[in-house]
Amino acid sequence: MKTKILTILALLVSIGTVLHFVIPPLLFGVKPDMMLAMMFLGIILFPKWNYVILLAFATGAISALTTAAPGGQIANLIDKPLTAVAFFLLFLLVRKQMNTKVTASVLTFAGTLISGSIFLSVALFFLGFLEGGFLALFAAVVLPAAVMNTVIMLVVYPIVEGIMKRSKVAAVS
Repeated sequence: MKTKILTILALLVSIGTVLHFVIPPLLFGVKPDMMLAMMFLGIILFPKWNYVILLAFATGAISALTTAAPGGQIANLIDKPLTAVAFFLLFLLVRKQMNTKVTASVLTFAGTLISGSIFLSVALFFLGFLEGGFLALFAAVVLPAAVMNTVIMLVVYPIVEGIMKRSKVAAVS
């Protein structure tokens, strides 16, 4: 692993942490997960298994530390690695067939839906910590988070892509 890439990934996780920490909870202490957008951006910029796994566990651990949702600690530790692998596999499937900006936005929306589904399933059905129904929480928290993450990706990805090309840190996919 290259130190420059690890530094960039650490910055993305840090930005995601700040976003995750400052977003207020919407329903039953569940926050929209803005950290996902940064995890997805890191996966898109550096699509290698070792970086994906590192991002997944770092993001999961920090999300678990900053969550206010009942049972969110365990749910985040399960959700982030599964979501990162699913996102990475989807990215590998479609990256050559679509415009990268479109791919990043569509996959961010889909990845947030996957993450929210896994998180809510773990917290509601396996742990039984959250109050409320899956559909209510999905509609009130996951869908707005998916829209917010997609907007973040639409704004941030072209900027980061331009910076990466000019700095020649690594090849942008």
